[in-house]
Amino acid sequence: MAPEVAQKSLEHIDARAVASGLVERGRAAMVAFEYTDQACIDEAVTALAWSIYKPERAQELAELAVLDTGLGNVASKITKNTRKTFGTLRDLMRAKTTGIIEEVPAKGLVKYAKPVGVVAAVCPSTNPAATPVNKAMMAVKGGNAVVIAPSPAGYATTALTVDYMRAELERSGHPQDLVQILPAPVSKELTQALMEVADLVVCTGSQNNVRRAYSSGTVAIGVGAGNVPVIIDSSADLDAAAEKICASKIFDNATSCSSENSVIILDDVYDDAIAALERTGGYRTTADEKQKVIDTLWSDGHLNRRVIAKDASVFAEAADLAAEAKSKKFFLVEDDAIGSEHPLADEKLSLVLTVYRARDFDDAKAKVRQVLQVKGLGHSCGIHTGDMNHARALAEDLEVVRVLVNQAHTFGNGGGFDSGLNFTLSMGCGTWAGNSISENLNYRHFINITHLVTTIPEDKPSEEDLFGAYWDKYGT
Repeated sequence: MAPEVAQKSLEHIDARAVASGLVERGRAAMVAFEYTDQACIDEAVTALAWSIYKPERAQELAELAVLDTGLGNVASKITKNTRKTFGTLRDLMRAKTTGIIEEVPAKGLVKYAKPVGVVAAVCPSTNPAATPVNKAMMAVKGGNAVVIAPSPAGYATTALTVDYMRAELERSGHPQDLVQILPAPVSKELTQALMEVADLVVCTGSQNNVRRAYSSGTVAIGVGAGNVPVIIDSSADLDAAAEKICASKIFDNATSCSSENSVIILDDVYDDAIAALERTGGYRTTADEKQKVIDTLWSDGHLNRRVIAKDASVFAEAADLAAEAKSKKFFLVEDDAIGSEHPLADEKLSLVLTVYRARDFDDAKAKVRQVLQVKGLGHSCGIHTGDMNHARALAEDLEVVRVLVNQAHTFGNGGGFDSGLNFTLSMGCGTWAGNSISENLNYRHFINITHLVTTIPEDKPSEEDLFGAYWDKYGT
């Protein structure tokens, strides 16, 4: 055997051994954990939430995340660490996840919830603290253990986050090994080994990671890519729409997959809507600056990591925009073409917002579909409107899981206190995006259900009941 082949084989064996050891420790922790007691489960979940929600920790982890990854900004990450955690805790405390969780006497059914096992939680560099806690809370809510597979770029932040989660579990009398992390240095081989030996993989991050999760041989839940297009309709409150788009776009420097990437404005309100966006802090680039933005944001067809998720002043300087741009909050770049050969139609992970003009609502809807075909199919879109018929038309006609109406997309898509979506940092996008779920990741994805089935009075319709209408129309 060639030396290089032998070395690769040894690395694979070592990775497998490390991953298997973590999974076995997780299974032992599950045995020690009183997952048949809902109060015990809920206390452990609350401990995990407090590990990051505690104000000084929320700030410390936010500061470290920005230092660690160079992505986003501290204020937004503090909000993310607290708001997402608080909202998720609210959702989880309202759910029963052990023992009998539902009885349906009319059907003779009793449903029992049970753990799925040890969860491999693959987490992205964009949320190296909030996402691990979010997934751990959901996993433990089902009575499971979780092993975090962090992004190498955010390892220091995620490792400290896991330390805090383990400390809170110990302080409240629960097994620390309910939450573990892959040891440094994290590699693709080590993450792959974990995915192969775990009982469930939940993967948030690059589409490459999601594909690897689905091909790991383990049951997997992945998420789709974001590239959110939002319509500003003729009937929209333009100032309110602009304020929401601005607040959503600049949150954490647009690291969220739910951040608006393009806005499609109807022709009859185009100029007024642009003016409203400018009043909130948008900078309207010139034709020459448009090309500078493209050349700065993409390098060899890939997003330039030196400028994505950076402050507006940093991006403006890198793109050599006018001095005025450096004091603005985000950048409006107008375009009239949509397709894979037009990079402004793609996800940008930056404070760049592509602007399209639409003749009417039908044209705007068509442009939303075109944008999603470039990237983001299945994920979401939004509309600012006073006409709910237009909102319903998007929901009826487009291949997306979520259509947000008159909302700041980043704050509503992953759960909000004024909407019905549950809080999460992982958005399933259905088969449109190659995902196994078409809803926000939640506790239901972390439990198995046993059905106790007893007999009921026979429920068997006649042949006439089922075939009669067909026979009458087409004959027997």
